[in-house]
Amino acid sequence: MPQEQYTHRSTMQTSEGPQVYKVGIYGWRKRCLYFFVLLLMILILVNLAMTIWILKVMNFTIDGMGNLRITEKGLKLEGDSEFLKPLYAKEIRSRPGNPLYFQSARNVTVNILNEKTKVLTRLVTGPLAVEAHSQKFEVKTLSGKLLFSADDNEVVVGAERLRVLGAEGTVFPKSIETPNVRADPFKELRLESPTRALVMEAPKGIEINAEAGSLKATCRTELRLESKDGEIMLNSAKIKLPNLPQGSSSSAGSRQKIYELCVCPNGRLFLSQAGTSSTCQINTSVCL
Repeated sequence: MPQEQYTHRSTMQTSEGPQVYKVGIYGWRKRCLYFFVLLLMILILVNLAMTIWILKVMNFTIDGMGNLRITEKGLKLEGDSEFLKPLYAKEIRSRPGNPLYFQSARNVTVNILNEKTKVLTRLVTGPLAVEAHSQKFEVKTLSGKLLFSADDNEVVVGAERLRVLGAEGTVFPKSIETPNVRADPFKELRLESPTRALVMEAPKGIEINAEAGSLKATCRTELRLESKDGEIMLNSAKIKLPNLPQGSSSSAGSRQKIYELCVCPNGRLFLSQAGTSSTCQINTSVCL
C-alpha cells in the first residue's frame, strides 16, 4: 500500500474515535446462566433443610444419635435395638434394676471362640429345645456350692435333696449309687423292677426302715437276704410267716396249735408241730 493511502486511513480512524468491543454473555445465554444459578441455590437450600430435618428426626447430638449414646464406658442404647449383622462386644449389660432381653424369630446362639476362631462352647436356645455344647456343664449357687455337674464321665448332683416330681417316678436303666433313698413325708417309697431283678448291695450293711407305715417286699421267683460275714436281724414285736408248709408226721388226734420253725439244708423254712423234743428231723420230707 502506498504511504499516502496508509496515512490517509489512519487519519480517518483517528478523526472518527476508538472502536469499543463488548465482552460477556448476552441474550438467551445470560438468562440460562441466571436460571441455573437460581436452581443451584434452591437445591442447596433444599439439601440444607433436609439435612437439618434428618438431624432433628434422628436426634443427632454431640453425645450420639437417637437412642444411641456415646459414654466413657462405651455405647449406651435406650429402648429396643435391632442388629441385622453380627454384634461383637466385650460386655453387654442392662441398666441397673432393669432386665436384659434377647429376642429372635428363630434361635439365639451364644458362641465362645478361641484364638483360631474355633468354637469351644455353644449355647443354642431354639423353639424346641435349649442345647449346651461344652466339655463340662455346671450349676452353682451364689456362694460357689456345686448344685449340678455333667461331663462325659459322670453326672453329679450336689444338692442336699434330689426330688423327682414325675408321676411315673424315676427310671434307672443301670445301677444307682446313693447313701439314702427316702420319700417325701406322708408319701410311700417304691423300689420296683418290672422285668428284671432288684439288687441292693452295701459293704457295711443295708437298713430298711419304715417309721410310720408298713414295709412290703414282693417278688415273682425268690427273695434272698444274704449276709456273708454278719447276721440278718428281724427286729419286731410280731413276725408272721403265714404261707409256710407244715410237716405231716404228727401224732393222730393231736389238736395242738404250737409249731416249731425248722430250716432245711437248702434254706427252706417249714413248720412242724412242737413236741417234747425237736421234730424237725422227723419232717425232713418237706425239704425234698
